[in-house]
Amino acid sequence: MRVLVTGATGNVGRHVVDGLVAAGVEVRALTRRPAEAAFADGVEVVGGDLETPDPAVFAGVDRLYLFTAGKTATVLEHAKHAGATRVVLLSSMSVGFDDEQVGESHRVAEEAVADSGLEWTHLRPGMFATNLLEWATSIRTDGVVREPYGAAAQTAIHEVDIAEVAVAALLTDKHVGQVLALTSAEVLTKVEQAEAIGAAIGKPVRFEELSPEQWKAEVSDEVPGWVADWLLGIWAGAADVPETPLSTVADVLGRPARTLKEWATDHAADFR
Repeated sequence: MRVLVTGATGNVGRHVVDGLVAAGVEVRALTRRPAEAAFADGVEVVGGDLETPDPAVFAGVDRLYLFTAGKTATVLEHAKHAGATRVVLLSSMSVGFDDEQVGESHRVAEEAVADSGLEWTHLRPGMFATNLLEWATSIRTDGVVREPYGAAAQTAIHEVDIAEVAVAALLTDKHVGQVLALTSAEVLTKVEQAEAIGAAIGKPVRFEELSPEQWKAEVSDEVPGWVADWLLGIWAGAADVPETPLSTVADVLGRPARTLKEWATDHAADFR
């Protein structure tokens, strides 16, 4: 079996590659940054972009791990024409939000996958723990996190858990036609998230509460206004109603999802 992994140097894709290699599967890794690829021997690294998918990339591919980007319908057409039979899509829990601008691209991708005629599984993770890497600079320099809504209670998921679920969906038949919503098994406020990172790196990390207006002013050069408003809405909602942890990771993998402290330990170098 040969699996094409798109976004292979991304936060999730690189772990999908590793998991497939460990399972003895042939892997073709597609990335826009082939020079950054550092995979095990035997992984075929191909440069390319899902905005302009090259049909040759799909030759000999049996299954496809696909992240939401570019021209999904065209990618699926090439994959199906090449003889692929299954696609596992990295979507987002935002698909289920009403009037969610960020979720629209994922909704379109899910519809294309479902209409493709291929076997499919949709992965819908919630908050990625890797979002917390935005805190790395201030933790390294000041030992502090400065954001609004410290009471926002979230279920940040380790990217390796997402990747391992993707590998299970690619290699077994148990999850064909399923939508798998993915979270961690714990709910932590932002304050508790900062504390968990501090515990993992052996350095106290303090949370400094900002008003929404203060935060928007501080990040205005890096974060577009509509994105800032979107994030503030999510955080405000999670402060009022804590996010709900799901058992999907445990159900698929037979073990609990990794904790945020485990994630922070894996990324300790980023915060020290």
